Amino acid sequence: MSLTSALNIAQSALFNASRQTNIVSRNVAEASNPDYTRRDGVLSSTAPGARISEIRRATDDALFKQNLSALSSWQGQSRISQGLDRLRLEVNGTDNATSPASALGKLQTALQNYAAAPSNRTLAETAVEAARGMVRSLNNGTEAVQSFRTELDADIATSVGELNELLAQFEAANTEVVRGTRAGRDVSDALDRRDALLKQISGYVPVSTISRADNDLVVTTADGTTLFETVPRAITFARTEAFAPGMTGNAVYIDGVPLASGTGGNTTASGSLAASLQLRDQVAVDMQRQLDETARGLITAFAESDPAGTGADMAGLFTWNGGPGLPASGALVDGLAGRIDINANVDAAAGGDPERLRDGIVYDHNPDDAASFSDLLDSYIAGLDEPMVFDPAASLGTTKSLNAFTSESIGWLEGLRKEASSGAQAKEALAMHTATALSNATGVNIDEEMALLLELERSYEASAKLMSVVDEMLSQLMQVAR
Repeated sequence: MSLTSALNIAQSALFNASRQTNIVSRNVAEASNPDYTRRDGVLSSTAPGARISEIRRATDDALFKQNLSALSSWQGQSRISQGLDRLRLEVNGTDNATSPASALGKLQTALQNYAAAPSNRTLAETAVEAARGMVRSLNNGTEAVQSFRTELDADIATSVGELNELLAQFEAANTEVVRGTRAGRDVSDALDRRDALLKQISGYVPVSTISRADNDLVVTTADGTTLFETVPRAITFARTEAFAPGMTGNAVYIDGVPLASGTGGNTTASGSLAASLQLRDQVAVDMQRQLDETARGLITAFAESDPAGTGADMAGLFTWNGGPGLPASGALVDGLAGRIDINANVDAAAGGDPERLRDGIVYDHNPDDAASFSDLLDSYIAGLDEPMVFDPAASLGTTKSLNAFTSESIGWLEGLRKEASSGAQAKEALAMHTATALSNATGVNIDEEMALLLELERSYEASAKLMSVVDEMLSQLMQVAR
């Protein structure tokens, strides 16, 4: 072999080692970025030696799509679980201490104590105060539910703005990919940015992708609504500044198509937007209906009938702005829980007499003014356990006692929370599993890259040593020639 050939081989080896070292060093330097994919160099032989002719980006489309789907499901389930926890705390309080069921239990106990000693005015005042606590629980619950819906609506508006911004960024990344592909440039970094944006978008809505020529992508939702095709499609939402019971929230429109909300504790919602819609339009609405039906049940259970049998049934201890008549039987009255109040005739602060709870608030049930009279109080206590008809829109069945209805309201919310929590754990595990699988297939393994880096450094050192030997030989040859 001639000295020229040896020199060419040494130079080629040194060049290859340098290029490979640059690739590995870059992989190691950017391995901390979870959206960075591995780069592999493709060698082509030349005479003499070899060189890197292509750098390929590691990809796995199937795993990537599975990861997008899992991330979207996890985000939706997480939003449902967090929302239910918050709703429970704001409406029912810690350990359900401020729930209507708890307040009703206190009222029943106060009535039983008063019925056992009907001549005790202090017990009458205590019973009226327990009734006020019942009203407060329903009024505050209504306010909390509507505030919850209003804040969710604001969150939806913010999310829609963020999603539109992400799609704008996706357009820029996709344009760079398409133009770079057409020009024959390496677009690996732009592809990484585009994939990272897809992961962020999937947190809001479930995404599906369609590949076209020049690495162009079309992005749709899971049900086929177009999110991006060359340009982003409009995502619109009109925020509601304040909610009242019975109000319907506005839909989120993607390219003119309304986004469907999820259903169930282990929700079918994928992405935070569908989950937020479910919380605002289903969970919170059902919670409000249960509060309203509890209020209607109270007014009905404590209604007074004319002892003479000539007058109509009238609202007694509990009344409302539609009184003194009673709300229709078995029919939901939107917002009734926010409008229920105690009758001023028994409210000492309003000039009423608490002992009228014993004798009759609307009609006189104790004409002899007997201090031991407790028939009316006993009928109230019994009425709390008597079946009555509830509107099925409250999602708790139709016929049961008021005590059972308020207890089942707590069970309904706790059941949803349990389902949501279990679903969140399972979907988080799936998201982490698919992320790990994707990382193993396309990500950078630090141990492997460091070992390869050391090997390439040794090759570099050997090539450098060979260059040194060749240089020394050439020097000696030149000296002989002189």
